[in-house]
Amino acid sequence: MPFGRGFFLALAKSDFLNHRVTKWGFVRRATKHFMPGEAPEDAMGASAALASGGRGTIFTKLGEAITNRDEATAVRDHYLWMFDQIKAKGLPGHVSVKPTQLALDLDPVMCQAYTEELAAKAQATGSALWIDMEDSNYVDRTLALYRLVKAIYPDTGIALQAYLFRTPKDIADLMSVRPVIRLVKGAYSEPAHVAFPRKADTDRAYFELSDTMLQAAAAGTCLPIFGTHDVALLGRIAARAKALGVKPGQFEIHMLYGIKDRDQQRLRAEGHVIKTLISYGSSWFKWYMRRLAERPANVGFVIRSMLG
Repeated sequence: MPFGRGFFLALAKSDFLNHRVTKWGFVRRATKHFMPGEAPEDAMGASAALASGGRGTIFTKLGEAITNRDEATAVRDHYLWMFDQIKAKGLPGHVSVKPTQLALDLDPVMCQAYTEELAAKAQATGSALWIDMEDSNYVDRTLALYRLVKAIYPDTGIALQAYLFRTPKDIADLMSVRPVIRLVKGAYSEPAHVAFPRKADTDRAYFELSDTMLQAAAAGTCLPIFGTHDVALLGRIAARAKALGVKPGQFEIHMLYGIKDRDQQRLRAEGHVIKTLISYGSSWFKWYMRRLAERPANVGFVIRSMLG
């Protein structure tokens, strides 16, 4: 296939395309499948619709690796406002933020302070904060940040990536803090000595890690979240959870807006806790390319959307 995973990950690294392509109307139309709009109001409207069917929402404003402290402050202020909106509108919503959006690269002390502010606001408004994971260069710093915040605000969650060789140890090390972990497969371009290059190996690792997390859930030491659109894999995980005596409410399934929507509805009808991650904002190009890299077969849909 000419449009494989590597092709889209290479495009995601292009700052030129990130600034130019997002202005092209026919490309913007194609993103509607994966995000309801760029404005936070678009995301909240979609969340309200999903809530009527029993689904929760994870909100995330796109953008990463900010370049100055004022940008980080603006992100912090936006999410403080977003938590107030979630409460005022009665939405079953959480917020997920990348540490680099809060100045992790520029000022780790500021990043920690801002993350703690958001976690405090989440707790005060009856919501929760998720700390997203970025590429492998950030794992140690992100885990250290999570431990600090989790010690004060226990509902805080973190995303971990199954394709990284280090993740089994990271999960084992986190068990002492009773973690809330969203396990994803991984969508960044990583070197072969850091991550599995083959999908089959990532799938195997994902199931093995899910089993570890489910066993911890049975012991009451972890809340596992399975962030994947691999429905067959989710079926195996659900069967394993049942065998371990882990009920649907003791783990969750998270999927992206616009992907496998019928399966999301079906899984919710079967009694599973389903949350849909809704992205918004104008800095969507890199995120969008990584979504296509996860499933290159979506390129056909994208082309039809552009032409339509």
